Amino acid sequence: MTLDQPMTFSSLAAEPQGSTTEHKPLTTDVAIVGGGIVGLTLACALQDSGLSVTVIEAQTWAAAANRQRAYALSLLSGRIFAGLGLWEQISPQITHFQRVRLSDADHPHTVDFLPTDLRTSAVYYAAEHTVLMQALQQRVRQCRNLTVLCSAQLAAIRYQGDQVVLEVSDRDRTYQLTAKLLVAADGARSQIRQQAGIGTQGWKYWQSCITAILAPEKHHQNTAYERFWPSGPFAILPLADGRCQIVWTAPHAEAHAMLALPQPQFMAELNRRYGTQMGRLELVSEPLLFPVQLMQSQCYVKPRLALVGDAAHCCHPVGGQGLNMGIRDAAALAQVLQMAQRRGHDIGSLAVLKRYQRWRRLENFVVLGFTDLLNRAFSTQWQPWVWLRRRGLWLLQHVRPMKQLALRLMTGLLGQQPAIARKPLGKDDTPIT
Repeated sequence: MTLDQPMTFSSLAAEPQGSTTEHKPLTTDVAIVGGGIVGLTLACALQDSGLSVTVIEAQTWAAAANRQRAYALSLLSGRIFAGLGLWEQISPQITHFQRVRLSDADHPHTVDFLPTDLRTSAVYYAAEHTVLMQALQQRVRQCRNLTVLCSAQLAAIRYQGDQVVLEVSDRDRTYQLTAKLLVAADGARSQIRQQAGIGTQGWKYWQSCITAILAPEKHHQNTAYERFWPSGPFAILPLADGRCQIVWTAPHAEAHAMLALPQPQFMAELNRRYGTQMGRLELVSEPLLFPVQLMQSQCYVKPRLALVGDAAHCCHPVGGQGLNMGIRDAAALAQVLQMAQRRGHDIGSLAVLKRYQRWRRLENFVVLGFTDLLNRAFSTQWQPWVWLRRRGLWLLQHVRPMKQLALRLMTGLLGQQPAIARKPLGKDDTPIT
């Protein structure tokens, strides 16, 4: 396969290899570095745009999809996947939350978010990484304008006027890929962002996060829990087949100490935070630990460059907002690029890309502030704050407009919605305005 004959999934049955036999330049309209959920969402959203798209992924096709982790998925993210034509495939494999319960440690009063609060068929969703990736990868295979280079590394970037030239290392070869626009979907430590000289603002929290998948004795009844302990939030995400994923936030030293405990002691401490509502707990996956940070890039765009997902921002896991922000980035950028393409504008120009930045950066800033406030307000035992937050929970439970406002923010329905997400998921999915 030569470089002037780019590999497309429509002609491949097996995992793409990204191999080349000649050192000829390959051209594309949009080059996306990072073939994770956000990068592939953007690629799929551009499937009918008239633009050629190339995804550069460092891992193999199978390895990129094989990650034992689940995510909270918002109503708006669900609608974006519906707009991509993927919802019918994804929906039967994910959990549709019929209740989200918030509580302040062992305080008896709780807040219950229900589908009736927004007149939708679910409050939120939980989706495993493999489910989302397999659906996206399958769609990519069907799109003739999409090319994916797997096991490929970006060796160098040169911005040259109306194009960006990428040097791509693919096994034992290095070749050039010329694009009108480079999109960084390469994660929180984005090398592309750093090389472009885009600074970030934010901080690392005093906390780390432990995640693990459990099989409880009793079914979770499609209920998600967010318990705010003084050490940090503790979330339970209901998964398919009655399993659950915990997202356990604690100060660094405490989190490392928990992870170092023998399994019986670890499970005893986990049971104390988890509660008894689902009976005996069985550990299905090895617990994983990662530090928590808040980060916002000083800008999301430069000429020929756009940042999406964790390359642009990171937030505390409380409220399950991180991946959803990235999915909305992808849908918004795709809409901006398609409109520019239809109007004959240069998709890599700063004037076009700033439309995306104006759309997403402020909305993301609001969500970042919301998650930071939640974490700080509930991670203290200062009595005035304790009284204030418990009063706030009471108001959320009993004042319907406040509950609806909080839900619309958390589900992504409060800000500007991309056109691809305007089709409801079903007859009951018609949220109030």
